[in-house]
Amino acid sequence: MAVTLPELLQGLENSGPAITIRQSYWLYPFLEIVHIIGIVLLVGAAFLFDLRLLGFSRNLPVPDLAQHLLTWSRRGLYLIVPSGFLLFSTNAVSLASDPVFHIKMLMLVIGGINAGLFHRYIFPSATGWLHGNVPGTAKAAAVCSMVVWVVVITCGRLLAY
Repeated sequence: MAVTLPELLQGLENSGPAITIRQSYWLYPFLEIVHIIGIVLLVGAAFLFDLRLLGFSRNLPVPDLAQHLLTWSRRGLYLIVPSGFLLFSTNAVSLASDPVFHIKMLMLVIGGINAGLFHRYIFPSATGWLHGNVPGTAKAAAVCSMVVWVVVITCGRLLAY
């Protein structure tokens, strides 16, 4: 017998961890704080890297900056994914039917595709991007990244109210 999506979402919402989080005075706010710290790490580092691609701080070599900043972005992602899933689990049925949540998830997919394409096809030539020779495709990926993260954060804040 196949489980429907509404049943799966209701089961997630009725799970032990979701109930514990909802009933705890401090656990939900703690998860929100972890989520926000993850966002700061991921998006802050991504924005700084994107700004470099757009021509700021040209004295910083792109490959070196990428190695430093994108490591922090990954660490932020390690905080965001589990905390976001746990926060979602506490109100899965309602969130899954909210168009703002759908936009947020769509933008996360677009952001992931953008990052994947950038790292697979554009970034390998980064050693030649010294002193402002960043190709237009890299700049477009940077703008896309910045727009995606602004929309994701905006949607996240709208979902909180």
